[in-house]
Amino acid sequence: MLQKNRIHLAILLAFGSAAPALAQDQAVQRVTVTGSSIKRIDGESALPVTVIKAEEFVSKGMTTVEEVLNSVSANQQVTVSSTSIGFDGGGKSSANLRGLGDDRTLVLLNGRRLANHPFDGSSVDLYAIPFAALDRVEVLRDGASHIYGTDAVAGVINFITKRSFNGVSATAEAIAPQQTGGNEKRANVTAGFGNLDKDGYNVFGIIDHHDQSRVRSIDRPYSSTGIQPAYGINKTSGTTFPANFFSAKGITGNPRFASGCFAPDTVPQAGNGVKDMGTCRQDYARLVDDIPDTKQTTAYAKGALRFGEYGLATLDYLHSESENISRIAPPPLTGLKMRADNKWYPGGAGGNPAVSALTGEDLTVNWRPLEAGQRTSTNLALSDRFVLNVEGSAFGWDLTGGASYAKTKVTQDFTGGYVKDALIQPGIDSGTLNPFGLQDAKGAAYLRDALLIGNALTARARNAGIDARATRELMALPGGPLALAIGAEHRTEHSSYTVNHPIVDQASIYRATGLFGVKDKDTSRSLSAFYAELSAPLHKTLELQLAARSDRYSDAGNTFNPKVGIRFQPMKSLMFRGSASTGFRAPSLYELHSPAYDTNTVGAYDDPLLCPNGVAKAGVNPLTACHSVQPGKSGGNPDLQPEKSRSYSYGVVFEPVKDLTASIDYWRIKVTDGIGSSLTEAELFADFDKYRDRFHYNAGGTALDYVNLSSLANLGIRQSSGIDVTMQYRFPATQIGSFDTWFNGTYVTGNVWQTTPDSEPFESIGVYNGATRWKHNFSVRWLDGAWSATLSQRYTSGYTDQNAVAAQYVRDVKPNSVWALSAAYTGFRNMTITAGVKNLLNTDPPFSNQNANPQTGYDPRLSDPIGRAYYARVTYKF
Repeated sequence: MLQKNRIHLAILLAFGSAAPALAQDQAVQRVTVTGSSIKRIDGESALPVTVIKAEEFVSKGMTTVEEVLNSVSANQQVTVSSTSIGFDGGGKSSANLRGLGDDRTLVLLNGRRLANHPFDGSSVDLYAIPFAALDRVEVLRDGASHIYGTDAVAGVINFITKRSFNGVSATAEAIAPQQTGGNEKRANVTAGFGNLDKDGYNVFGIIDHHDQSRVRSIDRPYSSTGIQPAYGINKTSGTTFPANFFSAKGITGNPRFASGCFAPDTVPQAGNGVKDMGTCRQDYARLVDDIPDTKQTTAYAKGALRFGEYGLATLDYLHSESENISRIAPPPLTGLKMRADNKWYPGGAGGNPAVSALTGEDLTVNWRPLEAGQRTSTNLALSDRFVLNVEGSAFGWDLTGGASYAKTKVTQDFTGGYVKDALIQPGIDSGTLNPFGLQDAKGAAYLRDALLIGNALTARARNAGIDARATRELMALPGGPLALAIGAEHRTEHSSYTVNHPIVDQASIYRATGLFGVKDKDTSRSLSAFYAELSAPLHKTLELQLAARSDRYSDAGNTFNPKVGIRFQPMKSLMFRGSASTGFRAPSLYELHSPAYDTNTVGAYDDPLLCPNGVAKAGVNPLTACHSVQPGKSGGNPDLQPEKSRSYSYGVVFEPVKDLTASIDYWRIKVTDGIGSSLTEAELFADFDKYRDRFHYNAGGTALDYVNLSSLANLGIRQSSGIDVTMQYRFPATQIGSFDTWFNGTYVTGNVWQTTPDSEPFESIGVYNGATRWKHNFSVRWLDGAWSATLSQRYTSGYTDQNAVAAQYVRDVKPNSVWALSAAYTGFRNMTITAGVKNLLNTDPPFSNQNANPQTGYDPRLSDPIGRAYYARVTYKF
């Protein structure tokens, strides 16, 4: 039954009250919204909140933070570790509410901030969250900039840890995919002493370790090759093993062409023109990982002490370590030279096959030293956070104050495959290295000595802050007490980016490291904020909630953002709610100050000037100009201006019959001066006439020096709108047990973008890089004594593929539906046993022709290649 909650703090917290209080169970107990994952109506507020309890993680077989957030339909996607392969993202994982970007989703731990991942500075790395210590996750599906910060444009995800723990608990878990690769293991121990309510204190700690082995592209049939002519896919390169050559007379070829090159990694290619006949193509998609090797270790400790009648002091510490090992194809070495008197010259004394078209002229060689191994980068993220929080009462006010310090350090090391550029040409000149075949013992030893191992980059981010809040009742109103909350905070942010140039500048294919020419950066900012909230129960059926926040940034100016909410409950089984607010997001330090760097395109393209329509001009090397990754430059934009936003939501919550609760909420968020990438690399190469000024060539006009890929800008409008639907029903009890079902879905009605400030806004729903039209999660659970079982489904609608292919291959990506089954038994004393099957039907990810990620045959942003996987978990409490 619906019951009016008249406790003023409950009203304030349900509206999105001060973050630290939200993290404390004492306050949360006053907000019945946290009672279950799909909230009963007596816990509903003016803002829509989804709560997922830790028990549900277990019952539904969720084993990672990403899986938990994927069960919330408002979260369009989670950036997972596989999307870091081939990029400089540092292996982070991040959330993306409403599809507006991870930089517009605020992630908190116990109501306070962590340090953002320093590689892009825009979002928190989900791998830093202490998964095993969580009590629940609260997802506020509405902006809360008046309390949490002006950057909570799309919403807030608050991870809340256990309030206390007494005793010892240990958990062991294993996941075994049916196909090769992707095995997971987890183990954790929790220990604590003291009873906070009886003894007045509690101290507990937890240590948790999780690791997952890699999945290679060749471990899955759909990603095992970049040559898929039925779909128009040709992810190949003219820089190969064995090497292709381009002679001074304009002849191209490969001495191993006639014998089949080095299949299946390298295959014969007739080419794009007569002079290009006889070359090979490297199927580099075979030499990347679909999922990287990852490891995460977290340690969390918390101490709580009661003092006086109402006082409570807590101190907590978090340490996390996350390792991500990214592997891509061996390094492509272009522009190498070979004289005709070299013993490895085709037809020479070294035994490489002759090429009849050659007449003794010198060669330019494009070589990929396969024996050097995959280019391997190891990213290690170390995070620490301290939080002190004190609560009490004085002079009729409830008071809370705290201080926090958080830092993250990420190192990127070259641990395999990269070679010292300065040693390669001398190795060829001396006849030691053979680019046209396997190395002899001397060449193999030389290549091993040429490997470049060491630290390439260290990035750091940290923030420190203090905050205070006071609440009290002011007067009586017809519906209850008028309550006021006021608060303030001060925070500093700092980031640094340090490149180890003695290592990086030796790297072969220096552009592919993304670090050549990067200048070190060290930036900081500070901000101060004041806010106030007012909860006015004007009638027993009507509550009005008002809030405002003022922020002062040291580098982005001042901003004032109000918010209003209303809750109307004409009967116990029916409630209407709505809210409206404004927001403000200053550009991140990384967006402003990311150092300029040399890089390469992700996809392979024909140079629009030197290789029009796939045919190289006279005197142009087709191995680099035609269907090849192209050199580029990128970096931050110090001229970026802050974003502003307006959002509103309204909805209804109702209980049409006993034990059935449902809600429907409409939401709309409009961002102006939105920061984003104005152009994709595919757009640049598709319209050379329009973007001619971005292409820079050598003095002779025969080779591309670089294309300007920098695209961060204030683009204009980004607008997202849609409908959230939730439902929970508990069936009447039966002789075989009880059943309940749970559902949440999001239907996107609008997703409007501007790609440039002066462009026409366009709708981006159901298209690649846009929003998916529909996403839902469904589960049904059975309980009977010590036994329980859950069947669940995660569904995402299809969309138009990226389609960077010829017109006849344009296609759509099919919907993705994944089922899971889990069962648990608690009949043994102090023990819980859980087992289940993920991806119950062994469904392959929907096929995609995307070319934005190195993986082939599927879209790693929205699906994964694990397939059916069996898991088991045992927890024992001592």
